[in-house]
Amino acid sequence: MKYSLITVINGNFKVESEHGTNKQGAFVAFHNKAASLWNASDVITAMVKVVDENLDCVEGKMEYITHPQDEPVEE
Repeated sequence: MKYSLITVINGNFKVESEHGTNKQGAFVAFHNKAASLWNASDVITAMVKVVDENLDCVEGKMEYITHPQDEPVEE
């Protein structure tokens, strides 16, 4: 089985990295990318996911990230 890390950041889809048959490498990339997105001030919403060659999620490795935007204050 082959593995890839995919993201959707603020509505933009991307294959971040391909790992061949190295599942552990894909999992490490997943955790690093998720941590990076949690700390990114320009990210409103994001999904990070490890998928196999059938685009199925691998071992539940997916994370939804959201940073609520400040609501405008009504006067």
